[in-house]
Amino acid sequence: MRILLVNQYFPPDMSATAYMAQTVAATLARRHQVTVLAGRPSYDPTEYHPFYWFRTEENGPVRICRVGSTAFPRRRMARRLSNYLSYLVMALPDGLSIPADLVMAMTDPPVAGLLGAWLARQRRLPFVYNIRDLYPDMALGGAIVQNDAWVQGWERMHRRALRQAARVIVLGEDMRDRIAAKGVDPSRIAIVRDGAVLGEPAAVNGHPSAAAIRGGFEFVALHAGNIGFAGAWETLAKAARQMENEGTGIVFVGQGAWRDRLANMTAGSRAVRMLPFRPPEEVPYVMAAADVHIVTVRRGLEGVVVPSKLYGILAAGKPVLAVAPPSSDVVRIVTCAGCGLAADPDDPAEVVAALRALRAKPELLPEMGRRAREKAREFERGRQLERLLDVVEEAAG
Repeated sequence: MRILLVNQYFPPDMSATAYMAQTVAATLARRHQVTVLAGRPSYDPTEYHPFYWFRTEENGPVRICRVGSTAFPRRRMARRLSNYLSYLVMALPDGLSIPADLVMAMTDPPVAGLLGAWLARQRRLPFVYNIRDLYPDMALGGAIVQNDAWVQGWERMHRRALRQAARVIVLGEDMRDRIAAKGVDPSRIAIVRDGAVLGEPAAVNGHPSAAAIRGGFEFVALHAGNIGFAGAWETLAKAARQMENEGTGIVFVGQGAWRDRLANMTAGSRAVRMLPFRPPEEVPYVMAAADVHIVTVRRGLEGVVVPSKLYGILAAGKPVLAVAPPSSDVVRIVTCAGCGLAADPDDPAEVVAALRALRAKPELLPEMGRRAREKAREFERGRQLERLLDVVEEAAG
């Protein structure tokens, strides 16, 4: 089978969605011919591409067709939109001509699913929609856009794409519930999680990255990952203010659209430390440095975003503090497995109480870590990718 995968970002882009697109493409290429329709690298790429109209390259068994979209840095919204729009305009004709038996679309840029659905409709091919972030719900919930006529039109087109899809692949139960509420037959919705890569957890052993995180704190709650629109950052900042002199630190490792605002909210706090992303080879030591890891989802965004960072935390054998609504996947998993605690994303006092409870009973932490590792086996990445391959083949059938 010839599969056309639509996603603007692909390595050397360094976004999480670029790497996941690479993983999905490699998985499908085990049994099928895969072509990725991508753009010029623009997401903090490790390799610069000078302008071209069209370029073809090989990534192992995967063929990559790149259109010459603009490649501005993403720090300004206008330039990011230029990257998106130029990709969409240039991808339309090429998407019609690339040989394919099935079209699969991801969600970067946010309207890539609409492009994939249109290409499949014009070519009368099966369509698979792999949703990683749910738009326009994400843009509305993050207060990025207003619910105006343009956004309502976007939602109508999105629902049409969802109804057209032979299979809609989602990341968790809460996202499945949201999609079903849009009128999609639940039998066509498949949950395929990002999953965990299982290996032996790292030991801290004085590693510089671990030392930078702990840095004199007696107890460390760590958020490692994107500091974007979906987190309850105000709640965490207020919670930190209530623990100024307790020796507990809330440490943030990462970047994102909310990083500067979070830094301003916590300026001068002795309970907060903010650090940049670490290189991939240092991530195991970052994971090992924490006493507990924080995973957060703002109220109203459950099912709109599903934090895949949870699976890496489970694989590292660490307890989790889920600062998220009770209906979110992260709270369901953590409470079911007994590998951590949950706190209301709108209540700093609950966050403080949970952290104090975890610190007061250090003997519970190893048992929570053991349960986390046990739960991680259920979400082992290889099994999840096999599931994805099966779902795509069912759609083609």
